[in-house]
Amino acid sequence: MNGSSPVPAHAHVFLGASHEKNERKTWMVIGLCLVMMLIEMIGGSLFGSLALIADGLHMATHAGAMLIAALAYTYARRHVEDRRFVFGTGKMGDLAGFSSAIILGMVALLIGYEAVSRWLSPVAIDFNEAIPVAVLGLGVNLLSAWMLSDHDHDHAPHAHVRHDHDHASVYHRDHNIRAAFAHVLADAAVSVLAIVGLCLAKMQGWLWMDPLAGMVGALVIGSWSYTLVRDTARNLLDMDTDECMARRVKAVLESDGDWIEDLHVWRLGPGHMGVMASVVTRIPHRNSRFYHQLLRRFEGLSHITVEVHTSPSDV
Repeated sequence: MNGSSPVPAHAHVFLGASHEKNERKTWMVIGLCLVMMLIEMIGGSLFGSLALIADGLHMATHAGAMLIAALAYTYARRHVEDRRFVFGTGKMGDLAGFSSAIILGMVALLIGYEAVSRWLSPVAIDFNEAIPVAVLGLGVNLLSAWMLSDHDHDHAPHAHVRHDHDHASVYHRDHNIRAAFAHVLADAAVSVLAIVGLCLAKMQGWLWMDPLAGMVGALVIGSWSYTLVRDTARNLLDMDTDECMARRVKAVLESDGDWIEDLHVWRLGPGHMGVMASVVTRIPHRNSRFYHQLLRRFEGLSHITVEVHTSPSDV
């Protein structure tokens, strides 16, 4: 079921509008990684290239990271009508994104550790073999990034939207595809740094450039990992992720002299927000349906619950 379809009252289908498309793209990237893994492993075995075998193993871990995102998409879609999920499966992508971000952080630590080790104890490098492998890896990662990209939405791991008129892009953001995109972008960045470092080390004899490039790559990946952990954790913990929407909801509910005793606005899934409000009114016979109609003007409010109290002074 697609998140762009009309959501009937009390339905709990909170998948993103691009859920199925992102699911297909993620499985395609996994297929690409597995094909490249087999090519590199077979080629490394036939030609005795340790660098190709190592990069083939790296592609296997890359496919494993993508598998988390793909399985989350598939599971969320297949269980979209499962009533055991109180507010649907829209946050399955946030959970997968959080897990992928942790893995990304571990990768950054491993790269940093290896870079420091090589800085302290330099090792011999076969430049003629290592550089083509790095270029091959860059090509695969750029192709993967292109396959995962979506020009209609911002998946950049470092992007933040602060302006009120851009608030829609915040709650539409799919953190699962964002995490998958961050993985391939991180690999691409490491490949670029590795190519630059290896070329300078080969031409100038600066062997320290290779571990330095690794350290820079580890810092960049670590930064992306932290951003993804922070953003996905906010959604998983139901933090108020859209202050602009909360202000607009409050203004509408209090526009006719009523006032709010309690208000919660939170993210249910990509493109879906939930609202729970306790409203006090001086106007008799005003019920929750009245406030539901007021809030229907806001796109993205997919689940609205309003509790109405009449002011005791006017009873």
